[in-house]
Amino acid sequence: MMIEKLKYYYQKSRLKNDEFAFLFDELPEDEEFVSFDCETTGLNVKKDEILSIGGVKIMNSKIEFSESFERFVTPVNHICEESIKIHHIRPCDMEDSIEAKIAIEEFLHFIGNRTLIGYYIKFDIAMINRYAKKLIGTTIPNKSIELSSMYYKRYKKESSHEFVDLKFDTIMDKLDLPKLGQHDALNDAVMSGMMYLKLKDMPEYKGAFS
Repeated sequence: MMIEKLKYYYQKSRLKNDEFAFLFDELPEDEEFVSFDCETTGLNVKKDEILSIGGVKIMNSKIEFSESFERFVTPVNHICEESIKIHHIRPCDMEDSIEAKIAIEEFLHFIGNRTLIGYYIKFDIAMINRYAKKLIGTTIPNKSIELSSMYYKRYKKESSHEFVDLKFDTIMDKLDLPKLGQHDALNDAVMSGMMYLKLKDMPEYKGAFS
């Protein structure tokens, strides 16, 4: 807890743009969440780029579809064919894309100080932070919830050696949740939101093999 507080105050001290001071506001009592996802050119945080960001707000245990966010981000480098196999975003899909600075500014205003939800969310937050540091001088202080860990804690193992499949589609199937067609940032954000709402009401497994 002390380390988290020190990190929070360090992040706040590095903020160079007061327009984004709201990121450091205290969470409201009726805590709200944002489920989000990024599509990127690859998995290297240092050199790959964000191509799209999708997000949706969760309020009062409901996904607010009217409170959604979707932006395509103009990459600095050309989108290569190998990259397209990963994110399925073609150059023609980027016709309405905007520059990264604008997309990140809009995204930070969208998430505010809310807790972030996602699947392997550390990677997505790391990608956002790479852009945010250039824009506001610091990384975002938002709390986060990792869905794969949440699912793992609620999975009832039959033995200590049982393998738990943590693939996104597998978790959706196990939770009997509908899939929203082809994976893209907004659809994945919505599905992640559904996953969170289903998991939050399930007790953590405290059996002999947990």
